[in-house]
Amino acid sequence: MSEAQAQPVQNAPESLHRAHESAPEHSADPWGWCLLIPAIFALIAGFRLTTPSAPYFDEVHYLPAAREFLNAWAGVTGEYVNREHPLLGKELIALGMYVFGDNPFGWRIMSLIAGIVAVGASMRAMWHTSEDRFATVAFGILLVTGFHLLIHARIAMLDIFMAAFLSIAAWQFAAAIREPETGRQRLIVTGIAIGCALGSKWNAVPLAMVPGLTFFAARLSAGRRRLLTSRRGVPVPGISLVEAFVWLGILPIAVYALTFMPGHWLGSELRPSPLTELGLIGLHGDMLALQQQVLAPHSYQSNWPQWVMNTRGIWYLYEFVDEAQRGVLLIGNPLTMLLGLPAIVWCFVAGLYRSDWAKIAMVVGYGVSLGLWLIAPKPVQFYYHYVMPSMFLLGALALSLSDVRQAGWSRSAYGVIAASVAVFAVFYKILTAAPLDGPMSFADWTWIAGWR
Repeated sequence: MSEAQAQPVQNAPESLHRAHESAPEHSADPWGWCLLIPAIFALIAGFRLTTPSAPYFDEVHYLPAAREFLNAWAGVTGEYVNREHPLLGKELIALGMYVFGDNPFGWRIMSLIAGIVAVGASMRAMWHTSEDRFATVAFGILLVTGFHLLIHARIAMLDIFMAAFLSIAAWQFAAAIREPETGRQRLIVTGIAIGCALGSKWNAVPLAMVPGLTFFAARLSAGRRRLLTSRRGVPVPGISLVEAFVWLGILPIAVYALTFMPGHWLGSELRPSPLTELGLIGLHGDMLALQQQVLAPHSYQSNWPQWVMNTRGIWYLYEFVDEAQRGVLLIGNPLTMLLGLPAIVWCFVAGLYRSDWAKIAMVVGYGVSLGLWLIAPKPVQFYYHYVMPSMFLLGALALSLSDVRQAGWSRSAYGVIAASVAVFAVFYKILTAAPLDGPMSFADWTWIAGWR
């Protein structure tokens, strides 16, 4: 054998080793992490849950509405208040108050549970979408330390319920695609979760349409001759387009309508419920008019470019309460909110180039949820409308960090996650109404003028 012929044989072990190193990892389902990280979130978010002991920020709107349900359940006349929003979120707040009492714990416990669900369901959605163990665990950590979910899991507002139900819908839809043998059951749960998200807050509307449109686009691109009735092909083999329309179109609307049924209890002979008086369709015309009404300018109002750049926060609380100066500042994690922007760009480019549907899903979710606020006829907008876009932003960052790690820069990938935790620790006091040193303590965290 010549030297030239022998050379490949001599180098074979090294070549095989390099090939083995470059082969994609077979990830194991990180279900343990999907339990552990939400449990840690429960401890972090649940600490000082009853502080402040008085209603703060938009609790002053939703707690009175929830109390009217308690009155109705007790057989006392309840009034239909806070008419501009759907009922489910307020019904859930009322459920917490019914079980645990009309006290700070009862006000906020359902929000805490919804936050825990949002973290866990989002991680499961990431796993079924990407089958990337590192990205799934990183996503959970980034969500926990991203500020948005923590703050809204500690206050009786509607956004956290919407986020939880949308996360469940994303999980179940992704799992239906990944495991088509359970596709029908999972699509049914997807539809129910979408209906509940809509029943929590209308901000869910754009994202609620994505599963159905995705199913339709996938079947249309397959070019099936029997487009409506064929059960073959992606995204969920065994489910026809007609059946998918039932689970992802009709079922969510039916569930959404059912969430309004308790509204019939809110009224009396002298002042009947507007739901009974106007009917469900008429009530929605009234709700839409209330949503579009021109409100007086608010000192904390902002717009979507400010949300994207994280330059305008909201002080949910800053006063002397419960024997100490305390504050709650809604901003996004200053590190990950900015790092997420190039991550979205990377996911767009790499997702299209590689046909990586997990990355494309993050870009679509971010664009759809943020795009609503580019066209929404709501004159006064606030940073809490960025809750859902921020979750997709962090999902894009988790997938991008996984790419960084696979490219051989593990320290950088782990470093970003560690830095996110460190920044979160710095801000933790001002996210959870901890006692502060004095009235000027806010200056320690207001690094830019827009956070004051």
